[in-house]
Amino acid sequence: MKVRELLAVGCARFEDPATARLDAEILLGEVLGVNRAWLFANPEHQPQPDQEARFMELMQRRKKGEPVAHLTGRREFWSLSLKVSADVLIPRPETELLVETVLSFVPVDADWRIADLGTGSGAIALAIASERPRCQVHATDISPEALEIARENARANAGENGQINRPSRIQFHRGSWLEPLSGKFQVIVSNPPYIAPDDPHLLQGDCRFEPALALVAGEDGLEAIQWIASEAAQYLDTGGLLALEHGYDQGEKVRNLLRGLGYHNVITVRDLEKRERVTSGIVGAGGS
Repeated sequence: MKVRELLAVGCARFEDPATARLDAEILLGEVLGVNRAWLFANPEHQPQPDQEARFMELMQRRKKGEPVAHLTGRREFWSLSLKVSADVLIPRPETELLVETVLSFVPVDADWRIADLGTGSGAIALAIASERPRCQVHATDISPEALEIARENARANAGENGQINRPSRIQFHRGSWLEPLSGKFQVIVSNPPYIAPDDPHLLQGDCRFEPALALVAGEDGLEAIQWIASEAAQYLDTGGLLALEHGYDQGEKVRNLLRGLGYHNVITVRDLEKRERVTSGIVGAGGS
């Protein structure tokens, strides 16, 4: 079959035509080693039989719910191409809001120490490092498999053709949250697990294929956020920022938590769908 015919067959297997088309284009592009623009420009191209068989296999796996990022082994985040696997959380578009929150606080020429807790694929740490090359970023994770993927992503996005000009400014540490770190930081950022164990979302979509360690936190989903918030103040310089991603219905609880711990200038930012998604606070500074 030709490219246009393969895409039509792939789309026909799914109920949502918009999602199906995108999935089919990404997977066929992966098989052929081309981008989506090439597919648009070459609809009459006829792949080899083994390529057609591989595409059909991937589409069948996708139909069973396997994430596209796992099928391709990659996910784009902040214009970085990141390796992902079942050992790490797949970077979400809404997490870019967390990166934006940090970058709005960190001056372009700052030479600061920044900690990314529970780095997973390294998405947040690498995005910040790509925009603030003078800063030293320390990324932690309790999973050795996740840290290896993060290191691979740092290497892959560094160098002459990468976006991270000084990969030596990124250090990876194995351990739980802040435990492997020492010294003071100007920023601590984290996208910790924040889903309750009985949340139905765990049985839907990509969550079914991702590590529970990166998703579930205590009975109410706030256990990790509470721990990080209570300990981070000891690691932050006066005027330092703590920024956390959380569930769409947790904004008020996280704001109250930070204020109760003495953080000031506590604010919550909404994502593109107007849901409360990122809350931040400052240590030892005046304000509300």
